[in-house]
This record gives sequence, structure tokens and C-alpha cells, in this order.
Amino acid sequence: MKAVLCKELGAPEKLVIEAIPSPRPAANEVRIAVYACGLNFADTLQIEGKYQERPDLPFTPGSEVGGEVLEVGEAVTDFKPGDRVMARCLGGYAEEAVAAVDKTYKIPDSMSFEEAAGFAVAYGTAHVGLGHRANLKAGEILLVHGASGGVGLAAVELGKLMGATVIATASTPEKLALARKYGAAHLINYSEGEFRHKVKALTDGRGADVIFDPVGGDVFEQSLRCINWEGRILVIGFAAGRIPKAPMNLVLVKNISLIGLFWGNYGIFDPATMKQSLQTLLTWYAEGRLSPYISKTYPLEQVAHALNAFHRRSVTGKIVLKIR
Repeated sequence: MKAVLCKELGAPEKLVIEAIPSPRPAANEVRIAVYACGLNFADTLQIEGKYQERPDLPFTPGSEVGGEVLEVGEAVTDFKPGDRVMARCLGGYAEEAVAAVDKTYKIPDSMSFEEAAGFAVAYGTAHVGLGHRANLKAGEILLVHGASGGVGLAAVELGKLMGATVIATASTPEKLALARKYGAAHLINYSEGEFRHKVKALTDGRGADVIFDPVGGDVFEQSLRCINWEGRILVIGFAAGRIPKAPMNLVLVKNISLIGLFWGNYGIFDPATMKQSLQTLLTWYAEGRLSPYISKTYPLEQVAHALNAFHRRSVTGKIVLKIR
């Protein structure tokens, strides 16, 4: 089978495509024919050696796939060859991958493999963050940064679905228009100056109750200035490239909660929460309440060009590799 290999850490151009043996499933795993694999900003960090998880070289990147079960391990009873699934795995940038049964989910007939490949990380992160970690309530004000990206757009859509009034920030009118389409009530272009004053104006001076921040850097620091009393800031990531520091006097006097979310670790420390969340999200999709936005697909051979879209900051929604 063909697979993308990272043999040395560095830029996407260092990735190579080679023929390697098909993986074999262990007792509690399934082997999947990968039709599509979701691309994530974290993938660019991993191939540079800058991510929390650092697999040994050489490795195949890719953590979420959509495809069809080819083979099941001897202990597997919930899946059979031919099942349409999405899965979280290691080595998704390949024609085949193996995944543990507890990280594999049957998908609705109406869900495409491309949608499946871009679903788990974006929607799972947003849902666990907003519901489980920040306890977002109907009627609250939710501020979403990076609102046109995969995780940000999912947070906008889910925030609206959960009854919040959503304020979206992004860097261009086109990105903001997409956030409005997915449920944002108010739009702020943060390339036009500090957004904190606009948030205060939109909330009669109170600020946002929950802030969803996958950006970090200056965006986080401004968020501290426009958070409501007893507000919660969800620290999702640092797409801006700089890890910020919080002045703890502001945290104290405003009773702010700074809440970290590394969604992937729920698969290790609290798999029940992750499973329940993804099952809820798949039900909402089947009911027509969620509409994943896949902005572009790339063939496997264009993996470097696709990953560089994150560096160009041109990604909206999700981008995926279409492998079959």
C-alpha cells in the first residue's frame, strides 16, 4: 500500500510517499481501507517535532480517517468487513490504517467519507470543550476565536445549537461570512485592531461568559480584558505561534477560570466522556443538526501543499486528503 512517511523532522516538503506493507490488526483492532484522512494543524507540529506526541521516526502522520472496514481482529465483535466507519488512529495518511475498536465509530449512511475524516477532532474538541469543560449554558455569550477554522467553526455551530449567543472573530470578511453562516450572531475582524472593546460594546460592558481560544498569543491576552466575571477561557491551542502568559491578578479579581483542553488525552484518561460525546455528535449529524464544512480535498500526492495551507493561514473549515 502507499503511505506518507516522515523520515526526518521538518517542513512538509520532507515527507515522502512510499510503498509499505499493509498493517495487521491486533485482537482488538480493525483494519480500514482509508478513503479520506483529515488534516489538522497539529500534524504540521508533529512532523516538525513540536507536538505533545512525538512518535519514533519513521512514522506516518494522520490521526483521523473515514473509510471501510477490511478486516477485524480476533476479539472484535462490534464491527465486520464492509462497515462504514470513522476512526482515530496513528498513520492515517495511507491507503490502509488500523484503529482500536474503542476509537472506531460507525457513521450514518448520509455521511461521506470526507466528512467522517474531518469530524472527530474538530467537533469532538469543540463539544467536550464547551459542554464538559466550560459548562456552556443556554443564554450565555460565547466568544470564538479563529472562528472559520475546523475547530473554531465547529465551536460556532455547536455554541449556537447549545443556545448561546456567539461572537466570532476572524481575520477576513470572507472567513467571518462563513462563521455567520454557521450561527455567529456578531462578527469581529481582529485584523482591524483590538477586539476587546468591541466585545465589551456588544455585551453592555460585561464581556463574554465563555471564550474559545485555539489561537493564543495576543488574542489570549486581549481575551483576559473582555471576559465576564466568573467567565471561563478555554485554552485549545496556540495557532498564533506564541504561548501566552496570564497576569494572575486579573484571574483573581474577576474570578476567571482558565481551562485547558487537550482533547486527545480523553482517549487515555476518560474514554467514556469522549465516546459519549462522539456518539451524541453523530446522532446530531444524523438528525440534520450539524453540517461539517469541507473546504477542499487533496490527493495523497499533494500532501505537502495541503499541509502548507495551514502555514499560509488559508484553511477554512476542514481540509482532507482524498485517498481512494
